[in-house]
Amino acid sequence: MASDYLPFRPKRVLVTGVTGLVGRGVAKTLVGGGTEVVGACRTTVRPEARVLGVRYVEVGEIGLETRWDDALRDVDAVVHAAAHAHVMSPSARDHAAYHRVNVAGTRVLARAAEAHGVGRFVFVSSIKVNGEATLRGPFTSDDHPAPRDAFARCKLAGEEAIRDSLSRSQWVIVRPPLVYGAGMRGNFARMAHLVSTGLPLPFGAIDNRRSLVGVDNLSDLIALLISHPRAVGRVWLASDGEDVSTPELVSAIANVIGLPARLWSAPVWLLRVLGAVAGRHSEMRRLTESLYLDIDQTRDMLGWKPKIALRDGLARALEGYRVSV
Repeated sequence: MASDYLPFRPKRVLVTGVTGLVGRGVAKTLVGGGTEVVGACRTTVRPEARVLGVRYVEVGEIGLETRWDDALRDVDAVVHAAAHAHVMSPSARDHAAYHRVNVAGTRVLARAAEAHGVGRFVFVSSIKVNGEATLRGPFTSDDHPAPRDAFARCKLAGEEAIRDSLSRSQWVIVRPPLVYGAGMRGNFARMAHLVSTGLPLPFGAIDNRRSLVGVDNLSDLIALLISHPRAVGRVWLASDGEDVSTPELVSAIANVIGLPARLWSAPVWLLRVLGAVAGRHSEMRRLTESLYLDIDQTRDMLGWKPKIALRDGLARALEGYRVSV
């Protein structure tokens, strides 16, 4: 088919979650490349938070009742980055939001995109669909899904929703690991804060391997997935292409911030016990276990490679943490 060989050239792209880390990064990358961007947002976006060149459309809460007609008008492609984000100890309310936003909301948007004749739909999923840890080698895009928590199960259900709602020539799925960048929140922000305190951290004995992806690298890949003729009907993995252990990450963050890395070596089993006692079992497991990705298929089939090295990505993300010398 012609679509196997000709790139898709969208003039206007709808980006959901445009005020979040990934959505904002994708919007900036697309606008910088000359693409018109419509940004779907829940409420009015403050002027200082807007990306120059994006037309913002308020859609309210994402779910079964969301009306997408205005946002999808004359749109050629969709990047669905909006999600109810993963939390360490989800409540019943979080579980309900996972399904409402990440499953039902995704299905409604996909069906609306189909009705509006959208040519390509990129869904930002999560590597957690593959599992929580790599035990026998890196995760690949061909792995059988093994989600372990409510967030990951709902992300997988969201993937299934777009497969059911769209033709194979339209949908694209990308599963990133932890995404970092300026304005980040969650685990990475907590780690950066810990390192910035200058306190000795007990992670020196951890021997693991973790993949990360900077928001600029992920946004660059998503922009390619919108247009590449081989992207459709597949799952793609993304990372910076440089895996690090927890001690290496602490050292890299400290170096960027301008502080010495203060690490001491507590037994890993003790860290896990203390994490469980403190109610942070999941967080400590992520600090001590491995989760790394094989992105060779993404490199080879798409001709893509991360443009920004891990250290440079960290420097961009941690600008606000730097110590004045």
